Amino acid sequence: MKISVFGLGYVGCVSLGCLASHGHQVIGVDVNEAKVNLINNGKPTVIEKDIDLLIKSHWEGERIRATTDFKEAIMKTEVSILCVGTPSTQEGHLNLTTIYQVGRQIGLALKEKEEFHTVVVRSTVLPGTNRKLGDLIEEESGKKRNQDFAVVSNPEFMREGSSVQDYLNPPFIAIGTDNKKAMGIMREMYQEINAPIEETSLETAELIKYVNNSFHALKIGFANEVGNICKKIGIDSHALMHLFCLDRQLNISPVYLKPGFAYGGSCLPKDLKALQTMAHDLYLTSPILNAISDSNENQKKQAIQLVLDKGVKKVGILGLSFKSGTDDLRSSPVVDLAEHLLGKGISLRIYDKNVNLSKLTGTNKQFIDQRIPHLSDLISDNLDDVIDGSELIIIAHKEPEFEYVTTKYPSKQFLDLVKTKQAASEDNYEGICW
Repeated sequence: MKISVFGLGYVGCVSLGCLASHGHQVIGVDVNEAKVNLINNGKPTVIEKDIDLLIKSHWEGERIRATTDFKEAIMKTEVSILCVGTPSTQEGHLNLTTIYQVGRQIGLALKEKEEFHTVVVRSTVLPGTNRKLGDLIEEESGKKRNQDFAVVSNPEFMREGSSVQDYLNPPFIAIGTDNKKAMGIMREMYQEINAPIEETSLETAELIKYVNNSFHALKIGFANEVGNICKKIGIDSHALMHLFCLDRQLNISPVYLKPGFAYGGSCLPKDLKALQTMAHDLYLTSPILNAISDSNENQKKQAIQLVLDKGVKKVGILGLSFKSGTDDLRSSPVVDLAEHLLGKGISLRIYDKNVNLSKLTGTNKQFIDQRIPHLSDLISDNLDDVIDGSELIIIAHKEPEFEYVTTKYPSKQFLDLVKTKQAASEDNYEGICW
């Protein structure tokens, strides 16, 4: 199939590579010329496991290219996938400006196109967005929905750090549609993926991501609160949660149920806030949903207080992005931790190979320069230098190279936020909630 992908961030870049790996001809579309140039030189726009190999391989095989020309992309493809950002407003509502701008662009292009076109909303949006997008396309194109084009909702369930594997091996594929022809096209697009396809309503497909991510956020906060209680009364929180997770019939999934540091990233905070705002707008009281972010902020305070209680002046941080395996700094709780410690007059050194690499290649440089320029100069590519120059080292990522640092540096103090594999019975080691 010939497919255009609008938006070349995490979801768009990964979709570009994975679709090409299944034999599709794919055109990436973005207003950011730097991202377009990266793709057109066989390079990904994000730091993510395996995506560099996919982009390079299929760019060389001439199945991947990118453009800033939305009209060209629409005219030369039969399916357009929307992966543009939907950030939160200050009030917690979604800023859908970009997705509606793209909808109008698609409408303008379809005005001159005779063939049926399928628009796939991959971005995370609230119920009702799909139908409004269809109205905008009708308005701009003069065409009729479900006659000349269709708008499908197809939410993604990818975790940064493992998004390629998540794309290729999803638990299921959710497709919200009101058009049988579009449903057949979607089945053809996904025929190489061995996963059940769940056909559902537009609104159900739009809401499922928020429910999923709100539940994931809840599980993390719950496990952290259990861990804090366990630490106070001398119980091994990981042994307890291991036992809890043996129940696969009721407790469902062990993936997020591990005591540790706060959650962050571009999905959980945003989607939880959106669901909270939706409940508020419906005049509903939702104490559990409202308590999750409070619990998450409390976990940040827990880490800050543990550091301050040590009375040290030089602190090293191993890992700055919101989770291991990615360079994404958006809503990273480690960034919040670092900024607070700086504000307390503590000298910081930071080691994160992915963030350092993305700073050098330019894939995340704009965010670093605009949002955290005061941390940029503190980031090092030398792990030993960071540890040598610090009294206390905070382990914020679960990386193999961090597994034995406590035994290699017995004179240093370590605070572990992620539960490294080591037994960690050393006197120089403490877990945040174990």
